Amino acid sequence: MRIGELSERTGTPPRLLRYYEEQGLIHPARSANGYRDYHESQVDRVMQIRGLLEAGLPTRIIKQILPCLDGPREIHLPDATPEMIAALERERDRMTARIDCLARNRDAIAAYLDAVRTRK
Repeated sequence: MRIGELSERTGTPPRLLRYYEEQGLIHPARSANGYRDYHESQVDRVMQIRGLLEAGLPTRIIKQILPCLDGPREIHLPDATPEMIAALERERDRMTARIDCLARNRDAIAAYLDAVRTRK
């Protein structure tokens, strides 16, 4: 598939897809005319990248773990270095703190909405 179709299917702008390629996160084939040609599996890969970025992981860590991702939910790290494990633990802890904060904010908004609705 061409970059426009991958963009449409993943909700990722073409410019960002080219950035992922520059960073070595995705690897499209090239057709004879030089157009990028993305395999169907790149849809899941781009969704993984977006999810990891939205979770707060930097591209340097994403690049390290992407080769270990066989599918959207399967992670295999046969040669994880102590540094990589420590970095992932820090990211996990940071995400957990964000989740806790978001949950508190969600609960506060829900309480506010309940109070507003019961006033009417």
